[in-house]
Amino acid sequence: MNDPYPSSKPAQFRQSDRPRSLLERLTDLISPEPESRAELLAVLQDAHERNLIDADSLSMIEGVFQVSELTARDIMVQRSQMDMVNIADAPQTFIPFMQHTAHSRFPVYEGSRDNIIGVLLAKDLLRYYTDEQFDLRETLRPAVFIPESKRLNILLREFRNNRNHIAIVVDEYGGVAGLVTIEDVLEQIVGDIEDEFDLDEDQDNILPLPDGGWRVHGLTEISQFNEVFGTAFSDHDVDTVGGLLSNHLGHVPHRGEIITLPPVRFEVLRADARQVHLLLVHRETPANHLADA
Repeated sequence: MNDPYPSSKPAQFRQSDRPRSLLERLTDLISPEPESRAELLAVLQDAHERNLIDADSLSMIEGVFQVSELTARDIMVQRSQMDMVNIADAPQTFIPFMQHTAHSRFPVYEGSRDNIIGVLLAKDLLRYYTDEQFDLRETLRPAVFIPESKRLNILLREFRNNRNHIAIVVDEYGGVAGLVTIEDVLEQIVGDIEDEFDLDEDQDNILPLPDGGWRVHGLTEISQFNEVFGTAFSDHDVDTVGGLLSNHLGHVPHRGEIITLPPVRFEVLRADARQVHLLLVHRETPANHLADA
């Protein structure tokens, strides 16, 4: 039977206008709003399970929380893996090196690698080809130095306010410990930021390189890796190569970290706080084993 006095409000609003039942009010009393970060994350995960937010949104929110807990030490490129330019070298000497590494910014040092005097932007080298009076020292941008304990949420705010994209991490004695870029911090929130040098999704998980190495997706199945490299890594506990490395180390490897699992050596090209994304793999040679010994 039709309602002789239909409501003028749309149907979707009528339910919310009804008086709340005693049971609903009692439920609110015994289920208060989350009072801790862990409780809030649990609520968000429950919302994801009920399809209220998608997996990408949940991952980004979790990344925001992780950024507030991580420090520069946790994600920095280690000093041994830093690509740097010596101010004493001529441009024709280091330009091929810059082209090979394909970074947009390079710390520049004088004398010692602990004495960083500035940052060279690759685009600023265009002046070298147009200006006969090109002076590398005058081209450098100021370097920003931060302690290893710098929290990433604070660092991200400083990057944004100062329009800076790179910071040099120093230890308690003032020595260079590594570097952090704004991309490194953002990847902790949004996941891996791929560029033109990364593997595309439609490419093979294992891609041979001209120098004899391979680029390997972190999510490559161990069985596929074993088949290509003739290895016998176990997939009993984990399924992927990235999981294999994390399981071996007891933590998620950082970008630039090198792990040797004979007969291969892994270098982490891309990783965030949650997983390994991209690896550079080389076969170990007898000479390598002797050097490591």
